[in-house]
Amino acid sequence: MKRLHVLLIMVAIVIAVFVVVNSLSEDEKIEAKSEPKIIKWNLGSEPATLDPQLTKDLYGGSVINHLFEGLFRYRGHHIEPAIAERYDMTADGLTYTFYLKETKWSDGQPLTARDFEYSWKRALDPTTGSEYAFQFHTIAGGEAYHSGKTDASSVAVKAIDDLTLQVTLSSPTPYFLDLLTTFPFMPVRKEIVEQYPDGSWAIDPAICVSNGPYILTEFELSSRLKLTKNANYWNTDAIKIDMLEIGIVNDANTALTGFEAGDFDIIDSVPLAEISRLKSESPEFYAQPSLATAYYLFNTTVKPLDNPDVRKALSYAIDRKALVEMVTKGGEIAATGFIPPGLYDADDVDFHIASGTYGINPDEVDIALAKSLLATAGFPDGVGFPKLEILYNTSETNAMIAAAIQEMWKVNLGIDITLSNQEFAVFQESKKTGNYQISRGSWFADYADPMAMLEIWTSASGINTTGWSNSEYDQLIDSAKTSIGQRRFDALHKAQDILMNEMPIIPLFYYSDLFMISEKIIGWEKTAMGVWYFGNADLLETE
Repeated sequence: MKRLHVLLIMVAIVIAVFVVVNSLSEDEKIEAKSEPKIIKWNLGSEPATLDPQLTKDLYGGSVINHLFEGLFRYRGHHIEPAIAERYDMTADGLTYTFYLKETKWSDGQPLTARDFEYSWKRALDPTTGSEYAFQFHTIAGGEAYHSGKTDASSVAVKAIDDLTLQVTLSSPTPYFLDLLTTFPFMPVRKEIVEQYPDGSWAIDPAICVSNGPYILTEFELSSRLKLTKNANYWNTDAIKIDMLEIGIVNDANTALTGFEAGDFDIIDSVPLAEISRLKSESPEFYAQPSLATAYYLFNTTVKPLDNPDVRKALSYAIDRKALVEMVTKGGEIAATGFIPPGLYDADDVDFHIASGTYGINPDEVDIALAKSLLATAGFPDGVGFPKLEILYNTSETNAMIAAAIQEMWKVNLGIDITLSNQEFAVFQESKKTGNYQISRGSWFADYADPMAMLEIWTSASGINTTGWSNSEYDQLIDSAKTSIGQRRFDALHKAQDILMNEMPIIPLFYYSDLFMISEKIIGWEKTAMGVWYFGNADLLETE
């Protein structure tokens, strides 16, 4: 009897628990089941914008890569369909027809081919001011519209119906599908953009509508951002991370302290002084090759920087080996041209190796040549050379590089240079408006082709703020867009030859991407172009 009494009590308890659990709301069940999965990520600098057509930096780009999605995405070194279900291409390589998945915007409205048509034409609209508009010039009628010669109707991109987008190119473009992974080709919503044409809609959580795996739920100026899983994303069930909490701490030492204290799961840079320790002690430290080049750019409208001999003298006087071994110390490679290693031509030869060194010896500074060029320009031993300024965006690494180059130019050429730093958004505006003399720059290829590096120095490029323009260079880039095979790469090699001979920019080194990421995060991705993606990430179970 006693045993039966105990059994009845146990049954009653089980029933009671069952009733309580089943009386919970669906939200309460989810909360009771597990805590939200959150990644705490320090971006390093505040994005200038989160508008896909207006973006111009990797800080904003990596955030945009989570808020929006184009027809294709990079997975590792390859691209795969995203909003595109499939596509057809005509035999001549000119006309592409994309068939879209049935997807929604974050507010539940259907996303259609018309959204892509609008967005691409918006990038080309000269009143938009997109610095990436040149990437759309491969579309028939694109360049004419961007230059103000025609209207939007001349651009050969058209929504055939809600889920079919047709694009005709002016010439076969081998890297066209790679272009479609980049931020400016992502869709935006017409009625929202036109209400806020300055792009402010993209940083206001109350108005921002996107189509990627996350939505913007918080944006505190110069402080932090928060992205939350998008319930209306077409593949939302595959997204494991519920929230991305993004910090904006630009001091590398402070960021590392935060990482080691558990305040951050990811930091996108590390202090130079800590690299050796982290390499030997931490399995969470990464140094991976990047398709990216660090450089200084000249405002060639400013005297004496309008003289190629002066620009080349400044370049040859830099000890690049000392720069990467004694200053940056992160596995970077001294640059001898603008194109980094890792991009290949039609014969599968590394473009960087085939280019040669352009007279730059990465192991030894040619001081005699540098001084000779400066003397030819009218400044023997630096006498009479005006005091110029190096401008850079605030960071420990940028400051140390600028100080090192300042000293090299003083010792090797006898000239005095001052240094000035600005917060990133202000710095970007200074470069855009040409309000600088010598400026720090860096470029990460948007796709894996030399064109992604060289096209930015054309006269039509919004990225080219040097004031330098060369018609032969422009023609070679245009030729490379319409050519195939090794002939195409021959044109690109000749273009880089001109760039390095006239030297509107000084290549310094090729990046090694240094970052820290917690071992608890799995499935994370960071492309060789420097773009993060956590849409396939998850957190390891902890006991």
